[in-house]
Amino acid sequence: MSLHKLDARHTLCPMPVIKTQNKIAGLEPGDLLEVTCTDPGALSDIPAWCRINGHTVKETRENDDEVVIVVQVAS
Repeated sequence: MSLHKLDARHTLCPMPVIKTQNKIAGLEPGDLLEVTCTDPGALSDIPAWCRINGHTVKETRENDDEVVIVVQVAS
C-alpha cells in the first residue's frame, strides 16, 4: 500500500473528480490517494464517485479554503 497525492486545487467541477478517476486508474488496489481541492463541491462529488466505483473514502477534512479527501483504491 502506497500513499499518492493529487493536487486538484484551482479546478472546478467536474475536474477534481476526473483528475481523481485518472490518477486512480494507474494505482494498485489498497493504495491511498490524497486529493487536495479548492472546489467545495468535491466534498460531495468525490465520495459519490467513490461509492459508484467501489472505492473507500478514508478521511475528509477542510483546511481554510481547501478540502482534502483520502481515498483507498478498491481491488
